[in-house]
Amino acid sequence: MAEVSFDGVTKTYADGTTAVHDLNLDIRDGEFMVLVGPSGCGKTTALRMVAGLEDISRGVLKIGERVVNHVPSRDRDIAMVFQSYALYPHLSVYDNIAFGLKIKHIPKTEIERRVQNAARILDLEPYLKRKPRALSGGQRQRVAMGRAIVREPSAFLMDEPLSNLDAKLRVQTRAEIAALQRELGVTTIYVTHDQVEAMTMGDRVAVMRKGELQQVDDAQTLYDRPVNIFVGGFIGSPAMNMVEATLERRNGGLVASLGSQAITLDDETLSQRPGLKTYEGQDVVLGVRPEDLEDLSLAPGTPDGHKLHGKVQLTEALGSEIMVHFAVDARHAVTEEVRELAEDTGDDRVPDRGDSEATLVGRFGARSRVRSGDAVEVAVDTRALHFFDPHTGLGIYDGGSTKGAS
Repeated sequence: MAEVSFDGVTKTYADGTTAVHDLNLDIRDGEFMVLVGPSGCGKTTALRMVAGLEDISRGVLKIGERVVNHVPSRDRDIAMVFQSYALYPHLSVYDNIAFGLKIKHIPKTEIERRVQNAARILDLEPYLKRKPRALSGGQRQRVAMGRAIVREPSAFLMDEPLSNLDAKLRVQTRAEIAALQRELGVTTIYVTHDQVEAMTMGDRVAVMRKGELQQVDDAQTLYDRPVNIFVGGFIGSPAMNMVEATLERRNGGLVASLGSQAITLDDETLSQRPGLKTYEGQDVVLGVRPEDLEDLSLAPGTPDGHKLHGKVQLTEALGSEIMVHFAVDARHAVTEEVRELAEDTGDDRVPDRGDSEATLVGRFGARSRVRSGDAVEVAVDTRALHFFDPHTGLGIYDGGSTKGAS
């Protein structure tokens, strides 16, 4: 096992395109680190630099104590699992797993030990004599994992290994990979564009955008204290609602005014985000996650200042909950980050800045009886509101806006 360290690592191609810019990231020995972000954000390029498949334009990359900038891929003591299984169709499962060891002339008894151990861990023992065509997609992916495991590397590199699986199998396999990594304790860098995968699998998650690291933290911190609009909007499904608001002083307290409505910010909110007081009288971007919006009829005792009024446009009944799209008298926040997020996720709720109505999504309890066309009162959990500077895009926490990735 080994640490992997990026120190100012940059990748610029011959045409001048910079895919990764000044990446500083330390991955601890035995850690499961997930790199996540939209297509083209640089996450796969970063992984390929660790693998030795891309040259490093600037900076230092270490695996353990060794600088590997110019070390050939075969000498880096890493094992890579791609989204394509890349199995040899004419070889059995056993021989596919053992192939790399045979090339290195590992003794037969050692190959047998390693293959059998990998097959036990991955539940492949009944399939060792089968050819890949006789396996399901999930089983083929486990064979690819087995081929990596038997090498007993210092680090695993995984490039969207679940993207070819159907939705149900992806859920099952991501749990298996996470459990496998914990059992083996091997440093793992896992690349995905799926933020649900990132949140559920990684010890820490590194969010990237346009070749730059935005924030690296455990999943809950990313969710609760996103460093900027991009991270706040990218992490969470459905995505965070973002609207324009103005912080105003009313009746001795601070409120977030959006359109003709206002949300009162209580003492707990202000104690968690003291920097808000410096934005009094100024515009902010207000972020509200769908799970922090509830049908008022299911939230008795909600104070008047913690409510929104809207009109239901669409409901999506999911059994355990109802996704409710409702219009409010407010404006969507329209920034470069918001537009990029909308484009990446296919969200068509971001209109032109001149529109005076915003569509929010709330995750209502299953007992809600609202229907399309209904007027609706919505309870807002003000303790979980998010605030961002509209000019810098940074989250507003302790002393104004945050200072960047950690």
